[in-house]
Amino acid sequence: MTLTIPRRALTRAAAWMLAPVAAASLAVGVPAAAQTSNTLAAVQEHLKSTASMVADFVQTDRNGQRLKGTLTLKRPGKIRFQYQKGVPLLIVGDGSRLTMIDYEVNQVQSWPVKNSPLGALLDPDRDISRYAKLIPTDSRDVLSVEVKDPKRPEYGTITMVFVRDAASPAGLRLRGWVALDSQNNRTRIDLSNQKFNVPVADSTFRWTDPRPKRRGR
Repeated sequence: MTLTIPRRALTRAAAWMLAPVAAASLAVGVPAAAQTSNTLAAVQEHLKSTASMVADFVQTDRNGQRLKGTLTLKRPGKIRFQYQKGVPLLIVGDGSRLTMIDYEVNQVQSWPVKNSPLGALLDPDRDISRYAKLIPTDSRDVLSVEVKDPKRPEYGTITMVFVRDAASPAGLRLRGWVALDSQNNRTRIDLSNQKFNVPVADSTFRWTDPRPKRRGR
């Protein structure tokens, strides 16, 4: 389906938030009584046990605009958001930098992965207990973990949501996350059809630079 100009603008705004952002609650988590370091340790173990993941995603922005695509993750540091046909955007993390490519306007911008809240998701060796807290909910089968560095608010926060699933690494399955920037622009990512620890080639995280080549470049 061809996108209108206003929708494309909204799409870009939501996609940019997958880089430096701050986070909001997904309205799920664990009971307050269960907020222990052991629970955070289980989340850390899930991250360490997940070498790769492929999933379908739905991105919802603050205006309710929804876009679909495929998420491919390979730790450490690699991630790819391939949007649905007709959306000229691509987000790729190559292990060190997170890059957004806008093929409609031939624009490329990138940030160090560590400067993004997605760093908590992509770096299995990062000690999330230093920055994380559990968000209470009414279900013992759902964990909501908010991760942010109070000393670096410009790096933002990510609220990751997991459901208990014995068939998934460390008994947890990542269901998605929510991001909210300092201007209260909110983007939600919902995952489905997750496949863990499947072969993923490093070439998946390459991309074509749309910018005109300069002489001598």
